[in-house]
Amino acid sequence: MDSFGFIHGELDIKLLILYVLRRLPGPVDGQTLSELCSCDTGIGWFDYSDCLAGLVETGHVEELSGGRYVITDKGRRNGEAAESSLPYSVRTKAARLIRPVAERLARDAMIGASHECADGGVTVSLSLADGKGEMLSLRLLVPDEDIASAMERAFRHDAEGIYQQIIEIFTGR
Repeated sequence: MDSFGFIHGELDIKLLILYVLRRLPGPVDGQTLSELCSCDTGIGWFDYSDCLAGLVETGHVEELSGGRYVITDKGRRNGEAAESSLPYSVRTKAARLIRPVAERLARDAMIGASHECADGGVTVSLSLADGKGEMLSLRLLVPDEDIASAMERAFRHDAEGIYQQIIEIFTGR
């Protein structure tokens, strides 16, 4: 690991991974996690990859299906106890990179869009929450999966706008 960054060892890389995951509201894909942890020039991809695998092996991080990662309670406790040893500049830069990703993940967690195939059609289920409770729950019968998938994509893209349009339709405003 010959580099000029502030991160200089395996422990620092592991702490940075835990620092990042502690600030995300849910699971994150491996590519995004890698990008968030590349906030310091001292981190090489192979070192990062080895450290992430080590955290999974020790139960600090859980690897979910689809190559997504989430911090465990053990990782949360240990990361919180030791993250102050990360250089301030690294924490600041990481926090700045994390913010938009955390906002996107929080929004995505509040939007539900799925479908089920049954005799006679496909049922699309769409929902929107505000963090306190469900604001919208809608089930529609559509002719096929292509239409269902298109509806899911459209809803995920603009759930708030669709919700607003529904409110306007029912209130006449």
